[in-house]
Amino acid sequence: MSEKPRYIGLDIGDKRIGVAISDPLGYTAAGLETITRINTDKDVRLVQEIAARHGAVLLVLGLPLNMDGTSGPQAEKVKSFGRKLARATELPVIYEDERLSTISAIRTLTLQGVKTGKNRELVDRQAAAIILQRFLDRGEDLPSA
Repeated sequence: MSEKPRYIGLDIGDKRIGVAISDPLGYTAAGLETITRINTDKDVRLVQEIAARHGAVLLVLGLPLNMDGTSGPQAEKVKSFGRKLARATELPVIYEDERLSTISAIRTLTLQGVKTGKNRELVDRQAAAIILQRFLDRGEDLPSA
């Protein structure tokens, strides 16, 4: 099997950004790291460095929609960040519905015996992996290197 390019998934919050990466075959996502937010310019630069380091060709950003599917203020913040990321990285940015991803992350980690209360960084990485995995599972025609 040939290697596919890597995809980066992001769970963007006000305090942290969870980062996930696809495996070399493009089948699974795994948490990679958590960025503690500083300011938008530095945050964009850090994501840009991560994407370059891993040879990413696509960024998948979790879009925090309201439970009724409408877009609220937090979704607009993510879209603004996504536009800045697209300009800085020159990579395509795709938005993936992230509703309930944090709850799913907490449940997954709890089932693994991980205490999540004081480990928000791990929860954010796991949420990013869930967001990216949802995208990968759809099997869309993805960009290549």
